This record gives sequence, structure tokens and C-alpha cells, in this order.
Amino acid sequence: MEFETIISHAGKKMDPAYGAMSMPIYQTSNFVFDDIGKTRAGYDYSRTANPTRKVLEDTLAKLEGGHAGFAFGTGMAAITTAAHLLKTGDHVISGDDIYGGTYRLFQNVMKDHSIEFSFVHMNSSKSIEVAIRPNTKMIWFESPSNPLLNIVDIEMVASVAKKYKILTVMDNTFATPYFLKPLEYGIDMVMHSTTKYLNGHSDVIGGAIITSTEELSKKVQFYLNALGTCAAPFDCWLVTRGIATLAVRMRKHAENAQAVAEFLQQHPTVAKVYYPGLKTHPGHEIAKKQMKGFGGMVSFEIKNGEAAAHNFLRKTQLFALAESLGGVASLAEYPALMSHASMSAEARKQCGISEGLVRLSVGIENSKDLIDDLSQALEGC
Repeated sequence: MEFETIISHAGKKMDPAYGAMSMPIYQTSNFVFDDIGKTRAGYDYSRTANPTRKVLEDTLAKLEGGHAGFAFGTGMAAITTAAHLLKTGDHVISGDDIYGGTYRLFQNVMKDHSIEFSFVHMNSSKSIEVAIRPNTKMIWFESPSNPLLNIVDIEMVASVAKKYKILTVMDNTFATPYFLKPLEYGIDMVMHSTTKYLNGHSDVIGGAIITSTEELSKKVQFYLNALGTCAAPFDCWLVTRGIATLAVRMRKHAENAQAVAEFLQQHPTVAKVYYPGLKTHPGHEIAKKQMKGFGGMVSFEIKNGEAAAHNFLRKTQLFALAESLGGVASLAEYPALMSHASMSAEARKQCGISEGLVRLSVGIENSKDLIDDLSQALEGC
């Protein structure tokens, strides 16, 4: 079936008891055994497995074309679980332009467990191969990246990783499986913050991992259960409900983002616009090759720096000043003091996050209204 058909039927698993069209929320901590050691369909305790969660997990696996899907309480819970695939002494190559919370976990938490990290700009196979060590076990990256919308050639990363037998994990939160399916390009594992576009309504926190092999699936399931990082039934139901409209939402997000990026590109107070849908973006051609669309995230630099960026953010009306992204309503934020505040000033500078950078999550409102709001907010900046 086509993508739109799959998602429109997400969670529509007919309830055998009463025929409910929407999957019931199994808001239970445990399940009654039929006999000693005999459960119904393998359900005994909701941390290990839950029917409502299973519907979401199966949907995620189907959307990404993976072997299995796993739902977590937060995006960071998913990343933390993935990090437990590593052992003491292992080395990870990570993109330098990644979500600040991921950077904080890697740099300030996992390093304390004697896991080593190299943060590199993944614009070529050479930049990755130079960073490879004998103990390199994982390559972690985003595409498009957060917040600079850098595009990584996924086939290139997969090729290098397979050559050196390194596990690859890609955060696909920005693109979603509607625009991009990393497993099709040879990536081993995909991660999502389901808080964002998959849910789409800014009313739940969640994360996901989709695996490509049975071996990886068994490992992730073990750590999900052992660490207790699973998602709650009601949260899973909300994400499943949101996924049903993913296709129509993503098309509108991308349409609006393109219009916003083109407007910003010609504005006299804007120094630079980061959006892979622009022909001037250095990753535009790669994005065209591996994506069906360019997504709803736009970042830009205001010429007059920090003070001007703060002034702009105080004046927006439709673009709410808030962290997170991917909801139907537009948001604006200042990475240096918000989403990426956990990165040191040196690390931000190294990857290109300037003091004048603003990140927009472009919603599904009327694009003219969004541009009018940006126009009035940029006056005097």
C-alpha cells in the first residue's frame, strides 16, 4: 500500500471485543495470566509490551520499512537506549551539528562512562574516515541537521560504515518517513522524536527507534525493557492518532517553509538562510536525490547579530517563542540560548551556530499570514 493509505489506517486495528474503529488505550500496568507461565498474546507487564504501544511500534516499522519499531517515553529516552548498544571504551563519530540534547548526552553523560566521541562535519567520506579509530563502533547523524539544516549524503555514510563494519544510526525527526526513509539507503537504525512531526500537535512527548535486522531488534527490545524507557499507552495512542494526518501535514509544512525561505532570502536584514529547498543551499542536490520534500524547518541569520535576533523574537505574533518543533502552529526559537544552550560557545561556533541564528518551525497556517508576521517582526532589526 502507498504511504497515505498506511498512515490513514494507523491504529485502525479492529477491536475484537466491541468492534471499536480506534485502537483502545490499554491503560493498564499488568495483564492477567491464563495459567502459570501462560499469557495472552505475550502480554504480561506494560513495561515489556502493551497492545496500544504495539500498534504504534508496528506502524512506525511499516512507515520506515524496518524490521521492528520501538516507542519510548521521550526522544532522549530513545537516544539513551541506543547509546546502551555501546560498551566501555567504544568510540562514536557524531555529526557536529546535532540537537543540543543529544550533544549534552554524548559529551556530558556518556563520556563519564568512558565512551569516546568525535564531532565532525559529515560533508565527505574523507571527513568520516579520518575520524575512524580501531574502537569506532557507531556513526550518529541527522539529515537535515538541527539547527543548520545541513544535508548528509546517506548512501555515502552507509558505504563508509559498511566498509569498516560500524553501526549507523540516523535521527530522521526533521524529514520524517514521509520525505525520507534512511533504511532504504543502508542505515542500520533510525531514531525519531515522536514529539515532533509524527505526533504533530504539540501535546505529547515521545521517541522511537526503528531497526533493520532481527539482531538489532532483540537488542533494542532488551534494553527498552531493562532500562524502562518505554512510552506510556496514552502517549502512544496520541502519536498514532497524529500519524494518521502526517502526509497532508508534511506537504503543507514544506510548502509554507519554501515560501518563508524564499521571502527571507531576499530580505535586506537577513544575512543567510538555511533551507535545503533553496537552490543556493550546498546540500540541495543531495536532498533532491534522497528526499521527497524538504521539510518544514527553516533557520536564518540576522545581519545585526544577537540583539537583532532577540528583537525579532520578541515581535513575532504567529511564530510563538518556544522550543520544540513539528506542530501545526509555527514556532520560533534562539538556538544559542534555547535548543542548543547545552553546547559550549566553542562547540556552537565550531559547527556554525552564530549569535544571530534563529530557527523556525513553520506550521500549516496560511503562508501569507506567516510571511506578514515575519515581515513586521524584521522591521528595525
